[in-house]
Amino acid sequence: MTNRSAIYNKNKGTWEDKSFHLVVYLIFGAFTLLCAYPFYYLLIGTLSNTQLVDMGKVILWPVDIHLNNYVEIFKVQNLGTTAFVSVLRTVAGTGTSILATAYMAYFFTKENMWARKFWYRFTVVTMYFSAGLIPGYLNIKMLGLMNNFWVYIIPALISVFNMILVKTSIEAMPAELEESAHLDGAGYMRRFVQIVLPLQKPILATIALFTAVTHWNDFFTTMLYITDTKLYTLQFLLYELLNHIQTASQQIEYESSNQLAANAITPTGIRLTLTAVVTIPILVVYPFIQRFFVQGIMVGAVKG
Repeated sequence: MTNRSAIYNKNKGTWEDKSFHLVVYLIFGAFTLLCAYPFYYLLIGTLSNTQLVDMGKVILWPVDIHLNNYVEIFKVQNLGTTAFVSVLRTVAGTGTSILATAYMAYFFTKENMWARKFWYRFTVVTMYFSAGLIPGYLNIKMLGLMNNFWVYIIPALISVFNMILVKTSIEAMPAELEESAHLDGAGYMRRFVQIVLPLQKPILATIALFTAVTHWNDFFTTMLYITDTKLYTLQFLLYELLNHIQTASQQIEYESSNQLAANAITPTGIRLTLTAVVTIPILVVYPFIQRFFVQGIMVGAVKG
């Protein structure tokens, strides 16, 4: 009985341990609130009286709730088309990039690959050096990718950083799994598809998140290589609207002059609502792959 009581008291911990845990929870709780508050403020700002938002009177909860900001923003020309292009680019770009990056990483793990060390080092160098903006533009133009949807996909097909993460993860996999499949007559492609890929879900989910966020947030590619409005992305539309925010807000205010003051549109309301429209979709995706994220990063961080 005495031993059980001692074990129970030991597991309860001393008051120093409890104090330490309390301080840690408070610090990380405060840090979590600091990280979450900007997104919360973004949401309540779009739902509140935008005049009060401009005056700094909306801080903790929405005031004079209305959806007029979203109603007006969804009237923006080509919003549906740009949203479709952004979604298609993100899905197609992420899928193809994962397959290409994983396939490249897989072959860099093979000792019998011709000049493997040279090509691996040559590839890693591209992380630190590039030809520059003008040669890159000329290259895209000569490849015929100007005003072409594939300009979103092909140049971003391989990420060297992600390739290194996947390569490290594959090298941590027991070699006996591939050896047994090789003895059964399986070739490289069959081993890659049926053995390697299914065992790399954590790291693939991690790089999928990196890649999807990059594709979704990118507007610079559209600015450089696209002039056809049918191929504009949502982020580039946001960029253009924010650059012309004063003109757009004056037009919307004029059209909304007969509305109640609580529903009046201001430049701040336009900025907050546009930002919410392009930010919320990628935030919705994160919880579905969050459980793989930490595991994938830890696997890829063991060695390079």
